[in-house]
Amino acid sequence: MNIVDLRSDTVTLPSPEMKQAMLTAPLGDDVLGEDPTVNRLEELAAEKVCKEAALFVPTGTMGNVCAVLAHCGRGEEALVGDRSHIYHWEAGGVSVMGGVPLHPVATRSDGEIPLKELAAAVRNDLDTHEAPTRLVCLESSHNECGGPVLSLDYLARAKTLADDRGMKVHLDGARLFNAARYLGLPAAVITARVDSVMFCLSKGLAAPVGSIVAGDGGMIEKARRLRKMLGGGMRQAGVIAAAGIVALERMTDRLEEDHLNARRLAEAIADEPAFRIDMDLVQTNIVCFEPVGEVTLPAFIETARKNGLLLSKTKTSLRAVTHYGIGAEDIDRAAKALKVTAAEVQTG
Repeated sequence: MNIVDLRSDTVTLPSPEMKQAMLTAPLGDDVLGEDPTVNRLEELAAEKVCKEAALFVPTGTMGNVCAVLAHCGRGEEALVGDRSHIYHWEAGGVSVMGGVPLHPVATRSDGEIPLKELAAAVRNDLDTHEAPTRLVCLESSHNECGGPVLSLDYLARAKTLADDRGMKVHLDGARLFNAARYLGLPAAVITARVDSVMFCLSKGLAAPVGSIVAGDGGMIEKARRLRKMLGGGMRQAGVIAAAGIVALERMTDRLEEDHLNARRLAEAIADEPAFRIDMDLVQTNIVCFEPVGEVTLPAFIETARKNGLLLSKTKTSLRAVTHYGIGAEDIDRAAKALKVTAAEVQTG
């Protein structure tokens, strides 16, 4: 059986050009600042998002931890969406390792944290009972909400709110370039509205390993020290950084293909009465939907696997993610497998 794997864009395999670049990359000791390929990647990444400096980290989770702890000291609070990746899927790292309390604020279905609620959540610095609020964390595209993208207007208003209260804004942009592709703008237009950003090279951009944190020079120096503390100081890391360079230079434009495939799958799902889906939220490469009836999500996922389709789930829905290596014919096979699976779970 030909398996269609839509669990995540983390399952992508590196392109042939990436593999060749990894074989021939000039190397050095990155902890000593001497790996020329890592240095080139960090310079390119900073340029792409128009920030003073960038840091190559092994994972997006480590990148977010480094960024939050670079902005906040122990006992200083970060505001996060209650459906955010930082809050739900990163093992509470910023609180465990940095003593930074996370203050969750209700997230709308489109990924926005309403600004009125965000403003109301800011602590009173003069009250010794309260942890001072130092950071707002936003997410775009938004994983748990099914891939919607924050508007430039929303980002600008959130940044003004933060500036007025002496706070910084960090963007979890794991799929930043998907968001930029949806808006039809360079990623730097998005990141101009935040103080720091984390984005992954290993999701839609198809690199095998790695993420980037970018911000001003002082913030990145703090993040570099934190990376070392967390065990992320790699040595001849140019072997994997080389694939990251190819990702940034070659793989951003092709994200449109993933978006079209996601829309193709979503339209097929919308045509089936066995599912519920909000088409307005299908903006990038993530498709979230719910089966109608009493079937549990794990049971549906297991039945789909037997029919040749691999899916994942959020807290409340099924999730399919399009990516490099998935074509239109795979999407059509996935749609057929969903239809068969829905019939089986409803009669079983």
